[in-house]
Amino acid sequence: MSDGWDIDSDSPLLAVAAAGPRRARFTLALPEGGPPAPAPVEGLLAGAVEVDITPPPGLPKAGYSRNARTGTGVRTRLRARVLHLRAGTGSLALVQCDLLGGSSILQRLVARAVAATTDVPPAGVYVGATHTHGGPGQFLGTDFYNRFASNAPGFDAGWAQLLASRIAHGVAEAAAQRRPAALAWGECEVWGLTRNRSLTAHVRNHDVTDRRTGRQRAYLAIDPRLRLLRVDARADDGGFEPLAAMVVFAVHGTGVPMRSDTYNADLWAYVTDELGARVERSHGRRPVVGAVEGTHADVAPAIHPGMAGDLEARRIGRAIGARAAELYASLDGRLTDRVELACGLREVDLDRCRRVDGVTLPRRPAVGAALIAGAYENETPVIHRLPPFRPGMPRRRATGPHGAKRVLGGPLQRLILPLRGFPRVLPVQVVRVGEAVLVGLPFELTVETGRRIEAAVRERVQGAGVESVVVTSVANEYAGYCTTPEEYGEQRYEGGHTLYGPATQPFATAHAARLAAQTVRDGLVCDAAPERAFDLHHRAHLPTAAGPAVERALDGPAAFTDATATTDPVWEQRWWDVAPGGLAWHEPLVRVEMADGPDGPWVPAVVDGRRVDEGCDLEVVHLGPGERGHRYAVRWWDPAFRAGRRHRFVLVAQSGRPELAGEPFD
Repeated sequence: MSDGWDIDSDSPLLAVAAAGPRRARFTLALPEGGPPAPAPVEGLLAGAVEVDITPPPGLPKAGYSRNARTGTGVRTRLRARVLHLRAGTGSLALVQCDLLGGSSILQRLVARAVAATTDVPPAGVYVGATHTHGGPGQFLGTDFYNRFASNAPGFDAGWAQLLASRIAHGVAEAAAQRRPAALAWGECEVWGLTRNRSLTAHVRNHDVTDRRTGRQRAYLAIDPRLRLLRVDARADDGGFEPLAAMVVFAVHGTGVPMRSDTYNADLWAYVTDELGARVERSHGRRPVVGAVEGTHADVAPAIHPGMAGDLEARRIGRAIGARAAELYASLDGRLTDRVELACGLREVDLDRCRRVDGVTLPRRPAVGAALIAGAYENETPVIHRLPPFRPGMPRRRATGPHGAKRVLGGPLQRLILPLRGFPRVLPVQVVRVGEAVLVGLPFELTVETGRRIEAAVRERVQGAGVESVVVTSVANEYAGYCTTPEEYGEQRYEGGHTLYGPATQPFATAHAARLAAQTVRDGLVCDAAPERAFDLHHRAHLPTAAGPAVERALDGPAAFTDATATTDPVWEQRWWDVAPGGLAWHEPLVRVEMADGPDGPWVPAVVDGRRVDEGCDLEVVHLGPGERGHRYAVRWWDPAFRAGRRHRFVLVAQSGRPELAGEPFD
């Protein structure tokens, strides 16, 4: 797949990236009038594409704020999975990204890029995310989160454009490949792998206690439901074969700790890999498998104490993926091509209207002191123990629009954090896919917040053939947290990070319910500004290809390091090459080959039916510049061993660099 910028060559981000100004000022217009209403089709058509969105080293990682590290390479690749659906007059593109969240800039860039080549309307472009804390930032639509979500500030126009271009190519390709299909929704429960990280706030909710005994109903502290959309497509033999699967589940992407300096999809890499591998073993074909976040704001992976890292991310992720595979298999007899599609997108502009159904948000957002302390298990050292930052220290007199929140810096916050830098346009999206309504909001939603939104939406769409409501977080933008008013009053991390005060949940609930009713009734709703202006602090992090030409050369033989209590065993090969910007990191960099016996032919190494270089155990990192160019290392974690079998690393020919094979090892 090409990754050039030709699909949206008139994008203003190209000029911004080239000029490199301190401020990136540009406008993004939606396609004028939108694409014409497509002619109705019989049955269901679908296409699916997986796009690699791994960037080169050098971009700040988003999710752990200043405690994060700049990416030096990749442990598990970052991908965007695109599922295109077409039925009746409806057309959708469900994009599932291994990123911290969606972005209004990405959503608009993709919508305008695909308008000329597909029949997907802007309201039908859904950009969701796994909320991994191991991916790069600097592509969001607000200064506040481009500054504070990562370890270094600044919107990077070049990275945002490149990311949007790859996703748009994926949407166009998925639409071009669509064929007759059938789908089914399923739901199961997953227990023992997640837990509520903010219980003292959660138990304040008035509806999580048993009215008879007054005791908290512990099973409500998480949302154990895993929702799965399965899509099969017509095969050449006239039958059906796996095409795609989308998982929605509530768990933070924080299995890998903030000290990691490689890009990674966290536990979600193992969820999607395990589900895909099991489907391939049972059905003979691997579908495009993606995932998006559910209502996860106060839900953490149930990591063994002191064991945060890739081993725990793998344990939890693969267990979730195995459960998803069981659910996938149970849907064999429920697939249907009689599917109703609908989509609605509303951009709630807080500078124009902050009131809905009697609920009013404050004009100005506020950052709570508890936000600085960090979330439980990923606290900011020392600070999380000090008043007033320490979690659970609300104001005694909860007055004003921000109630119990201790505003960081008090009145001075207005001077330090200008209003224009905060999220001021909140995208709300509703997508109907058959019996389910998918609700996308830009917040990290707590478990109880999700339940209340789900109940309100269900009430408004009852009688319309909707069997389930699936609420998702961080869709189409990142706007912080959304707690219930009761949780907000505890002022832990989640409440301190709810920027617009205790009314945020009722406000979001009202908008979601309204839009759901209108979308299910009308089929297509687009209540978005025809044109949006962005004015963002700009800083180029994406490395260029500039640098001296150097010879690609191996740096000694491969070396083995045995396992520790928190790491797998690993084989490592080092080499010299050009600067990171001179390599295509979204393409294969290294492969592992195997040979049986001294004279056996070299073939791609396979473990459990999956090529090593396509799985989750091959890491490539940039070690820095040196006397022979730039030094790199490839690491094969948890390698497979068999008597008489040899292995070797092979540097893949790409970006004008020659293929180079290392010495065998066993």
